[in-house]
Amino acid sequence: MNESTFRPGRVLVTGGASGLGAAVVDAVLKAGGTPVVLDRDIRNVAAAKAFEVDVSDRAAVEAAVRAAAETLDGLDAVVTAAGIDRCGKLEDVAADEWERVIGVNLLGTVSVVRAALPYLKESRGRVVTIASTLGKRALPEATAYCASKFGVVGFSHSLAAETGGEIGVTTMIPGGMKTRFFDDRAEQYKPQDDSRLNDPANVAQAILFVLSQPTGCEIREMLICHEDEGSWP
Repeated sequence: MNESTFRPGRVLVTGGASGLGAAVVDAVLKAGGTPVVLDRDIRNVAAAKAFEVDVSDRAAVEAAVRAAAETLDGLDAVVTAAGIDRCGKLEDVAADEWERVIGVNLLGTVSVVRAALPYLKESRGRVVTIASTLGKRALPEATAYCASKFGVVGFSHSLAAETGGEIGVTTMIPGGMKTRFFDDRAEQYKPQDDSRLNDPANVAQAILFVLSQPTGCEIREMLICHEDEGSWP
């Protein structure tokens, strides 16, 4: 399948209102696909059908995924781009905030994928989970984020082994990107040189490449980053 014939189909994107998720929505639209967004704030989503949901709320996720699939008459792919962070030493990050990172990044990913599985199995679709270079390398004062993203890597690898021949599963491991992800961090935790951050559109194109693979061929893991990425290897 080449770029001129590939159409991504019906793609559910969590966190699709901003950042990488919005870049994926844009790329899917440009490739002739039909995106649908799940996000906590959908006020700025104009180009796609959107459902307001907190992915850490499993019951709400189940209802939203079902509504999204019914709207599109099925799903061909899911991209789990929703994510948050809380930086600081373990003793300095409130327990509720620490656990919320796990709830959104890891448990939210699991809940969305679980709810979408029946539709993906029907279409023999694909899941692209968004991990991080900090799912491969641990840094200090990032225990919540590292725990969540290491968890996404493990979950995704196990799911791929479990569902081989039924759906495709790819773990996407992006380095830092030029998004608003860092805006609410304390100054010491913000990137000091954003010229070393990747354009999320580049990662979105990599995700489309994953989705364009022919039946029987799967990209199980892809690490993509700026050439001067500081958190890898």
